[in-house]
Order: sequence, then C-alpha cells, then structure tokens
Amino acid sequence: MTDNVRVRFAPSPTGPLHIGGVRTALFNYLFAKKHNGTFVLRIEDTDQTRYVANAEQYIIDSLEWCNIPFDEGPGKNEKFGPYRQSERKELYKEYADQLIEKGWAYYAFDTAEELDAHRKNHEENGKTFIYNWHNREKLQNSLALSKEEVASKLEAGEKYVVRFKTPQDETLILQDEIRGTIKIETNTLDDKVLFKSDGMPTYHLANIVDDHLMEISHVIRGEEWLPSLPLHMLLYKAFDWTAPKFAHLPLILKPVGKGKLSKRDGDKLGFPVFPLEYTNEQSGDVSRGYKEDGYFNDAFINMLALLGWNPGTEQEIFSLEELIKSFDLSRVSKSGAKFSPDKTNWFNQQYLQQKADKELTELYLPILKEKGITSDEAYAEKVVSLIKERAVFVADFWNLSSFFFQNPTEYDAKAAKKQWKETTGALMEELTAVISNIEDFTIETAQTEIKGWITSKEIGFGKVMQPLRLSLVGKLAGPDLFDIMTMIGKETTLQRIKNAIEKLS
Repeated sequence: MTDNVRVRFAPSPTGPLHIGGVRTALFNYLFAKKHNGTFVLRIEDTDQTRYVANAEQYIIDSLEWCNIPFDEGPGKNEKFGPYRQSERKELYKEYADQLIEKGWAYYAFDTAEELDAHRKNHEENGKTFIYNWHNREKLQNSLALSKEEVASKLEAGEKYVVRFKTPQDETLILQDEIRGTIKIETNTLDDKVLFKSDGMPTYHLANIVDDHLMEISHVIRGEEWLPSLPLHMLLYKAFDWTAPKFAHLPLILKPVGKGKLSKRDGDKLGFPVFPLEYTNEQSGDVSRGYKEDGYFNDAFINMLALLGWNPGTEQEIFSLEELIKSFDLSRVSKSGAKFSPDKTNWFNQQYLQQKADKELTELYLPILKEKGITSDEAYAEKVVSLIKERAVFVADFWNLSSFFFQNPTEYDAKAAKKQWKETTGALMEELTAVISNIEDFTIETAQTEIKGWITSKEIGFGKVMQPLRLSLVGKLAGPDLFDIMTMIGKETTLQRIKNAIEKLS
C-alpha cells in the first residue's frame, strides 16, 4: 500500500448525480479513510456543450447529504487547484506538445466529412473503420505529410486534432485491483484523439495529466472506463510517469432484466435514482431524490455499500465507521450488482427502528403541524414508540397514528360488515357503562375491568375487542387497544364508542 493514499471522484457536471456515481464516490471515500488518505473532488467539465449550470453544486450537496464530503476540491483545501478542468485548459496543450515531440502523438487534419466517407466505404465492404497503425500513414496527418505541409496547415489555422500514436504489435499486460490481469493486443486499439484545435483536451489526456499532477495513487472508477485502461497506461508510459493503481467497479443493474440501472427504470418502477431531488432548469422537470422521498442518509449509504461489495460475513447493517474499517477492494465483485427497491426500503426500516424515539418525534412534529395538529412533544414521542415498528418511513407515521390525534370520521366498510353485528350496538352500550365506572383509568385497571366484564358475559373476546378497535381507530389496525385507550383518555374513548354506535348500528 502506498504511504500516501490519494483518490479522486471526477464527475462531469452534465446533470444530477446517478446513484452509480454516488457509489463510486462512496468506495473512493471508504478506501481513502481506511488508509488515512485524501478524497479529492475534481469536476471534469471539458465537454462544455453538455455543461449544466447547477450540476456542480448538486454534486457537492449530494456528497454532503451522504456524509461523504470531499477533503480537497473546488473551494476547499486547494492544494493542487484549480479543480475544474475548464480552469486548467492552458495546462493541457503543453502536455499534448510533449507527446508530439517524443513521437507518441501526431497532428491529424482529416475533416469530419473525410472520416465519414472512410467509414461508409468500410461499411460497404463489410469492415469497420479504425484510425490506427494500419491506415494512419495514408491519412491527412503529420505522419503522412511533409514537415512543410504540416507547418503551413498549422500556420493557416486549419482545424486539427492531436491523436495518440498507439504502438504496433505489442501485448499489454495490465493489472486491475478487482479484475486481476488483463491482456490487450495494441493492434486492436485505435489512435484516440487527445486534444482539439479549440484548445480543449479530451477526457483521456486531461484525466491522466490531472491524476499525475494531483498525485492520485489509486483510480477507483466505473466499469465503463475499462476500455480506456490500455490507452491510459500507454499515456503514463509515454510521459514516463508512474501510473496509479486502477480498480474498475461493477455496474449497478436494473431490478428486472439485464442492463445498467437508469432513470427510466426508477420512473417505471417508482423509486428514485438520484440522491437529492433535481430540477432541470431548461425543462422544469423534477426528478425524485432519496432525501426528499424520506430515506435516511445512513440507510441509503449502507444499501449502496453492499451493491457490488460484500464484507465476507453475514453482517448487513453497518455504520459509516464500520464500513470504513471493513472495506477492501479485493472483496468488490467483478459482476454487476442488481438494484433492489425492496431491499432499499428494508434498510430504511432497520435504521428507523434503531433511531431514538426523541429523534423520530422531532421529524414527526412538522408533519403533525402541517396537518393542523398541535401536540405535546412527550405525547407525540409516546405515539412514535407505539407505532414505529410498523413504519418504513417517518412519512408513514401519520397513517399509522392519526387516531391518536383525531377521532375517526369513517370506518373501514369491510371490517364493519364483518365485525359489527345486530347485537354489537347493545354490547358496546354496555361497554360504555363499564368504562364510565373505571375510576383509575390506567392500562392495568382498564384491562382488568374490561376483560373481567367480557369473561362474566361468557362471550368471545373478539366480539367486543374488534368492534372496540373499529370504534377507536376506524379500522382493524394499530397497537395494543389498552395503550390507545389510556393515551386518548376516558372521555375520548367513550365519545368514539358512541360515535361508532350511531354510525354503524
């Protein structure tokens, strides 16, 4: 292990951050923290045509919400700044020039029309056009043209790109921390564009130069960058730089079928694929976010960590500290990880159960306020303690507990038909008399008196308890009946039974 671990998360600000990107950031963060290293955020905005104004702030806000903030990046500990590629563009030309001088790159003047014609011609003959060793000497570039021709084209301001000159007849032996040894024949690679005459580098050049200058020790990124690995390793060789270690993470797959998880899957199946809600400033479209949908950030991160990584034990619930301690690249899977909305909800439920009633009450009080209900905090906390085990989200609390705060106005029709018989009204009248006579209205006393009365009447408990629940709750749900009665109090209990007799008898 390198003494000084430095990793980077380098998203493009082209829209909201997909959960696949969040997981890449998370794995970088866990790896950095495990080795007392540095987690760098770099904004790769070389493609100005796809740049979205609010996307960079969205990325930063997302990392903050996920509790995986960067140590170094735009506006923070700018040791190797600037951290936006668009602000570093003067840098890249000199490195492109170095490669040309060393014979590792060349100017190419082919127009888009000329290249299209070559492609079409190849297609007609059942071949694929690749710009590389087998045809580069015949095309419009500085390998085929004389020095004078190249100089006059550059002088005249003709458009050009700088292409990498991929070596011929070599076998590259590459190492990946997750996938092991990879062999590639250089003859199958194309001469990728590194730099354009508009002064902007392509991803490949900017990425390598920045990783080198920022002293990145490990590049942990998505599987989609695996095809770029041969070129990137060749660039390190061309510059005579020490390459970082590479690790390519598996894809996050759709819940059903094959393929990469997309926003469309979320829209279709009803779950978010972004950490925070996102508004597209052009179209005004709003995309759902995990935060706004009521997920806890620690539950979300726990779920993401186990997509494509396993600790080698049965443990599923991890605090961030435990994740840092357990995380190991060698336990990251090579194959894609299927996303499960149900499992995500399960994680949220586990975290909700673990949270203190006081903390959950603080989240519930604003919901009550919205419903026009003013509640004593201690009362609300008692309610939360009784209903939380049935909830997945704090937003579920109202449906599970509204009857603690207001009388039911309607009764579940199916339950009423089944539980409220002809004789039920008279029974409930008798029950009100029993309840009225209870002096000390506590759980123990109410239980003793009511159960004693049912036993003395020699009828089944269900004949009384089910209609009683229907009267107090409006449906056959909720926690222990005696908890409900003593919470809402004797007067309200009696009032609700009377209301039910009037409506249902």
